[in-house]
Amino acid sequence: MLFRKSPTSQSAGPAPATLDEARLIARIVGRDLRAFELLYRIYHPRLTRFLTNLLRRPQLVEEALNDTMMVVWKRPEKFNGTSKVSTWIFAIAYRTALKARSRYDEPVEEPEHAPRPSEDADPEQHLGQRQVQAALLGAMSRLSPEHRAVLDLTYFHEIGYREIAEILDCPVGTVKTRMHHARRHLKGWLEGRLEDWL
Repeated sequence: MLFRKSPTSQSAGPAPATLDEARLIARIVGRDLRAFELLYRIYHPRLTRFLTNLLRRPQLVEEALNDTMMVVWKRPEKFNGTSKVSTWIFAIAYRTALKARSRYDEPVEEPEHAPRPSEDADPEQHLGQRQVQAALLGAMSRLSPEHRAVLDLTYFHEIGYREIAEILDCPVGTVKTRMHHARRHLKGWLEGRLEDWL
């Protein structure tokens, strides 16, 4: 099992991390390079995973990640505080990925670049996790990029439907429909109950 989270759960108020990220953006508006470097380190692993699921090519992932963070550096004043910093950054990353993807054909999956499980597990658990993750990623690679984006944001970044709708610039109903279809496809491709995989 990778993650279990209700995709519709909402937090009671802004988390301290959210407030800290908003402060970093305010400092970046003032051209504070240290604040930008810190934000870059925070988002690098999250954006790498998200963009890898969308683009499937390591060289495009790195390019799109850097393009995304360049927008954050050059236009931090575009963050208006009406959403979380993560929503704003993931929305930039999604649009950047769409542009990058439109320049290239949909690539073949490259398993050696798939995310690796934690090194903390014993060898038997490690092997089991890798097999589960490989099967799940293989099934997800058969989905459209739009369906992969919804699944990735929900289960691997624990983002709710409203925020995903902001990131993907579409209605919440569209996010729910994409999730329904993505889950239906995965259920047909993976053995057992889908809840055991996600």
